[in-house]
Amino acid sequence: SPIGLYLAAAGVGRIGIIDFDVIDLSNLPRQVLYATGDVGRKKVDVAAARLRAMNPNVDIVTHNVRLTRDNALDILGGYDVVIDGTDNFPTRYLVNDACVLLGRPYVYGSILRFEGQVSVFTGRTAPCYRCLFREPPPPGLVPSCAEGGVLGVLPGIIGSLQALEAIKLIIGRGDTLIGRLVLFDALTFQWRELRLRRNPDCPVCGDRPTVTALIDYDEFCAPGGQSMHTPQAPNAIPQITPAELRQRIDAGENIAIIDVREPFEWDIANLGEFGARLIPLDQVLDRKGEIDSASDVVLYCRSGSRSAGAIRQLRAHGFDRLINLKGGIRSWATDIDPSMPTY
Repeated sequence: SPIGLYLAAAGVGRIGIIDFDVIDLSNLPRQVLYATGDVGRKKVDVAAARLRAMNPNVDIVTHNVRLTRDNALDILGGYDVVIDGTDNFPTRYLVNDACVLLGRPYVYGSILRFEGQVSVFTGRTAPCYRCLFREPPPPGLVPSCAEGGVLGVLPGIIGSLQALEAIKLIIGRGDTLIGRLVLFDALTFQWRELRLRRNPDCPVCGDRPTVTALIDYDEFCAPGGQSMHTPQAPNAIPQITPAELRQRIDAGENIAIIDVREPFEWDIANLGEFGARLIPLDQVLDRKGEIDSASDVVLYCRSGSRSAGAIRQLRAHGFDRLINLKGGIRSWATDIDPSMPTY
């Protein structure tokens, strides 16, 4: 809503809106394009009418469809800048990959509860979304806005920043957030900025990309379905909670800890004080000799997805005493050390 309002007010020549949903009463605290009398109507129709009333000189194009791998390239290819206001991982990865393939800048924004993130991804010459989050978190670990809630004004703050970045891209002025990720905590009113680096091994924008066409993103974001995370699954990955890991550490057990994130993530927060070592995911097989196959080894990442992937890779090379830290370092910060920075 704020993105559309500010771009229309600024006089952006052509604005496309993609949404297949209808307006619900629960949308109104944060989606300020709509009013109570609009409940039940198509979002794109009401949004287009509101933006045209604000600035009749702007060409508003509506796409009342779900964005999929079958239509993403055709739809997004008709625009110069793509701005993401979604709240689910399949669409986020789809938009990123489509933008890399099309050579379009991707203005990223993410919100949940009281926190927001903003960046600009371009791929090829600068980081893309997959350079930051190579794989999605396990299914069900991160709730959507509808499930987890969001402070109503937060989309206004993050959306305004996205509109700002889009305008800077359009006019070619100023320093954009390419290569930078801005984090905002509304409860403490703290801003942090992280420097991002392009990953030359990124499957989409890397030097030797393996993703050269759009894939099935629902399947990608739920690899193997929920069963892979249940104890009954034949290939289930053993998990340990942060509390259980802390108990074993305090008991003096011989347990190794491996961090498979990127160096910049390690710099934000890590378990180095408990003996953790950094071996990024793309180096795990090359450095498998550094991992003691005769001891219990706990692997962790941001949320548990990449570390689960590392365990699957290492299992194929004979490692069978590997355990995944459930929820990753974010859960450690929540359950064990609330003072630990999160991202």
